[in-house]
Amino acid sequence: MDFLDQWSAFWRLFYTNGGYKRVLSEGLANTLKISILGLIIGIVIGTLIAAVKVMPKYKRLPRVLNVFCNIYVGFFRGTPIVVQLLLAYYVLFPLMGVSIGSLNTCILIFGLNSGAYVSEIMRAGIQSVDAGQMEAGRALGLGYAPAMIKIVIPQAIKNILPTLGNEFIALIKDTSVVSFVAAVDLYKVFTEMGNVNYEYLAPYLMMAIIYIVLILLVTLLFKLIEQKMHRGDRV
Repeated sequence: MDFLDQWSAFWRLFYTNGGYKRVLSEGLANTLKISILGLIIGIVIGTLIAAVKVMPKYKRLPRVLNVFCNIYVGFFRGTPIVVQLLLAYYVLFPLMGVSIGSLNTCILIFGLNSGAYVSEIMRAGIQSVDAGQMEAGRALGLGYAPAMIKIVIPQAIKNILPTLGNEFIALIKDTSVVSFVAAVDLYKVFTEMGNVNYEYLAPYLMMAIIYIVLILLVTLLFKLIEQKMHRGDRV
């Protein structure tokens, strides 16, 4: 079967027979849900870890927290995300008697994984903010945590926004492995379409086009956000 025949057969399955509905309602929707919620969880966890890492280590608690954060970051950055998914879905959650479903497992693990990477991104962003900003906040009577939240972190986010965009793009592309734990994403839907006649060229080509369009849209979105956030910096 040549490419035109493959494309014709795929188009009948994709459009005429309504296959696009499943692509949109399950494949694309789950891919976006996992990546967006994963990034949100990652930003929250990563910010907390970064705050611990830059915190003065005069007392015992910050030192203990720092060790825990290093172990956390080391594990999630040192193992492939597919291994983390398999461990959570097939080993840890069953041993704990927890059942949250494959989609929620993917959201959680992607969030935990992203948190490890965002923590290093955020730490660099915090350290890029002039130390005088924290000193000024403390001079105004703010404690360490309020000064960090109200003064330092907002400036750090402006500095790391392009890198956060790259992390979001990486999460979108990494969702292609969630079928290992029976979750449905773009890869799963298009693979099942290819399984109908065992011709995968056209389905995978369409999948690649959708991923490229998604990445271009995300890149444009983060550029617009970056321009808006830096507009106030112009004199």
